Formats: sequence, structure tokens, C-alpha cells
Amino acid sequence: MVDKVMVQTIPAQNLALHDVIEKFGLERTDDEQFFREWQDDLHELTDLEKQLLDEVKGDYLHLSEYPMLEPLVKMVVLSPLLRLAGFYRPPFYICAEKEVRITSEYDGTIVTGRIDILVFHAQFWVTVVEAKRAKFSLEPAIPQALAYMLSNPHPENPALGFITNGSEFRFLKLAKQGIPKYAMSYLFSLDRGDDLYTVLKILKRIGQLFS
Repeated sequence: MVDKVMVQTIPAQNLALHDVIEKFGLERTDDEQFFREWQDDLHELTDLEKQLLDEVKGDYLHLSEYPMLEPLVKMVVLSPLLRLAGFYRPPFYICAEKEVRITSEYDGTIVTGRIDILVFHAQFWVTVVEAKRAKFSLEPAIPQALAYMLSNPHPENPALGFITNGSEFRFLKLAKQGIPKYAMSYLFSLDRGDDLYTVLKILKRIGQLFS
């Protein structure tokens, strides 16, 4: 009689960064050339774009006096950013709550979950967006976003990620060729100087790369 091996299924939101690294052989790289998309060729914003971002910031600061759940973060901060970055227009498409299922080649563990927002271009994944409740740390969102990025159906191309809790923002890149590697941008804050302007510049740059 053959023993049956129990395959473990884990919701993506329950993953720690260590889990993703161990189960999928993921490595963080400090190579400065690996993730240049958030640093190079960022164009200045127009006065109108800056004005609209100032309004987004003001709206968030006002509404955050009370607890803001994830849907409000998406509506108040994330949606205007994606619109201003051009992700609502051709050649991009957006879907929400996309189901994903990833199987570890190491131990057969299955990771399941739903991507908050997926921006894609003719089935090429451009960015995975994870939005969390305001005032929640972004740290738990990092392994969740990386797990979703690992499910990119086009492993020959890198996947880019963007996570936010409304007041903080971070970009991620994951490449699956050879040993899977990832890197992260600096942490940007809505409360720090012109960081919100820089976040939009990066989003627009990512859009330009795949337009």
C-alpha cells in the first residue's frame, strides 16, 4: 500500500517572507542594476498632475482621521494614482481579485490567493498591486505580493509589483529566469516631501516601458 503524501495548501496572506524564500527558492539581490525601473528616466510631472496629487494627499489626510479599510485606500489613493499613470487606457487592462494558485517545486506546497489589482498588457503582467488597510505596516504585503508575482504566466519576463497602505508605497521586481530573484525600492511616504510625486513618476515610467 502506497502512503499518500499530504500536500499543504497555504493562503498567500498567511505567508511570511521566509516562507516564500524557502518554498520557492527565492533570493533577494542587492545588484543595483537589477531594478532600475524605479530610478531611471523619471520625467517631471505637470502642474496639473501635482495639483491632483496634492488633492489626493489632502483627501487621505482628512479621511484617515478615522480608520480606513482597504476599499477606501483603493478608492482614495490607489485609483487616482493608477488613472494618472495611464493604466486605465490602452494598451493596458485591469482586473481585480484575480485568483492565483502556485505550486512549490521544492515541497509541493500550494499557495492560493487573490491579487487585489492586476495591471496587464496583452497577457503580459506589468504590475501586481496589493493594497492594505491604512496604518498597517507594508511588511506583511511583501511576501504576499512576491507570491503572486511568482505566478506570472510568462516566466521569461520579469514581474513588477506595487504595494501601498495609503500612506506608504513600495515597488518590487521579480525575475524567474534561473534562480528566482527579487529586489525592492526604497519605502516612499505620503508624509515625506514630494514622495507622492515620485511614486507617480515611477508608475508612469513603468507604463512607458510597456506601452
